[in-house]
Amino acid sequence: MPEEPNPLSGLWPLAPSGATEWLAETCGDGLTGFMPPAMPDAAWVLNNMYEHERGLTEISHHEYHQARLADGSVRPFVVAGIDVDAVGVATGGGLGRAEHPGPGWRRLRWAELARRTGEPVVSDGLMPSYGCFPSVKKEGSWPLGITPPTEGSLDRQTWNRLIGVLTGYSPSGPDTRCLAYYNPLMLGAADFDNLHVRAGRLGDAGMLYDNPEADFSPSNLWAEDHSWSLCTDYDLWATKVAGPSALIEALLNDAEIEAVRLPWAH
Repeated sequence: MPEEPNPLSGLWPLAPSGATEWLAETCGDGLTGFMPPAMPDAAWVLNNMYEHERGLTEISHHEYHQARLADGSVRPFVVAGIDVDAVGVATGGGLGRAEHPGPGWRRLRWAELARRTGEPVVSDGLMPSYGCFPSVKKEGSWPLGITPPTEGSLDRQTWNRLIGVLTGYSPSGPDTRCLAYYNPLMLGAADFDNLHVRAGRLGDAGMLYDNPEADFSPSNLWAEDHSWSLCTDYDLWATKVAGPSALIEALLNDAEIEAVRLPWAH
């Protein structure tokens, strides 16, 4: 049977790779995403994490995974003859798109976890990533009762809300012309020369989250007039949004989005 066309093609057709040239000039290499400077302001939108209502804090994700390997509930993950489970740590975190875990789970805000632990939301000089909240983890693995933020992609809830806020602070609202870039690592690291860019309306950006070619939200999304830009780096747990101060203040004060300013990554 012939392969079905990408449903994005109608509303988000492919655009020339050259559309990223201004980002390359401003941000440098975009292998994991083009990280913009403040334009003139910026904030970091943090990915959601969740906590189970039962707690389950005595055992880590790694300990649980090792127990399942021992009783045969799961099979070892072997790549090129290497038993990844024997040499790695099951941190509990994921890579790419993420959803609410389901019944019994509630959102755990970064600020709440910071208050519990006495640690900063993001330590000075660090980025929002695996290095956050070291005291919570056991030998690098999160407690089984916490689902940490996903890496390299916004979670669906945050993506949808962020698009809504951007729409409210874009002069043309949902008709704002935008471009989206997916880095090569999201696409199987198959082509590093022809960058994957799509063009469309901000009002149709929700469908970018379900791009069948990538299990991630876009690395970059920006207004065609360069009035704002966002970047979700492949290695991070948050998305930097750069744009006018009114937009950034709206993100920092939004009831649903959790956002912070990081002076060392402004």
